[in-house]
Amino acid sequence: MKVLVIPDVHLKPWMFRQAADFMRTGKAERAVCLMDIPDDWGREYDIELYEKTYDEAIRFATEFSDTAWCYGNHDLSYFWHCLESGYSPMASETVQKKLLELRRTVPEDNPICYVQKIDNVLFSHGGVLDYFVEEYVAKSKYHDVDAVIEEINKLGRTEMWNDMSPIWLRPQRSGIRLYKPRKLLQVVGHTPMDEITREKNLISSDVFSTYRDGRPIGTQEFLLLDTETWEYAGIKSDILHKE
Repeated sequence: MKVLVIPDVHLKPWMFRQAADFMRTGKAERAVCLMDIPDDWGREYDIELYEKTYDEAIRFATEFSDTAWCYGNHDLSYFWHCLESGYSPMASETVQKKLLELRRTVPEDNPICYVQKIDNVLFSHGGVLDYFVEEYVAKSKYHDVDAVIEEINKLGRTEMWNDMSPIWLRPQRSGIRLYKPRKLLQVVGHTPMDEITREKNLISSDVFSTYRDGRPIGTQEFLLLDTETWEYAGIKSDILHKE
């Protein structure tokens, strides 16, 4: 299956409009969003931008109902009242309200999760660490990938709000062993990259993040991935949707 990956959004509503253009023209059969929808440099008081960005996400979820959504740490910080860098107390009520609206928009049989699986590819905001699976999933289920994902998606704030979890992990660091590296490819956002990069069984796709002054860090390309062959490419929109 060809999948279009929408990485960390951080108050860029035009990303959803560009992604929708690609979906409508048949570039991919399904989309995956790695979320981190709220928060960006110097935007703590721009409540209208928070609303616009979530509204675009909700429109996208309505039109492409089979999209797989993966919670990011910035999304859950508002839901769990966990302060972190970029958290906007002024936008807290807006984010909570809009995130609940997004949750109601997606189908009940395709809810927002920490980890999503398509074929032998795992999608999550930060990555599924082997140690995390060993810590929180029964040994009897370790080799059943679907059971592992189901168990992880049941976890709450206590287990997830730490550097090893699928919403916080930075697997690009040396010495990190991901879950079942010979069997599974993992696609993550969370860590800003200069370009879409594959290292062994890990694809890092956060290329829309910016420096504090607004300059882009990465290439601002969407990852287009074949989940069966693991072939991938970066695609960039020719249509300017930026505000």
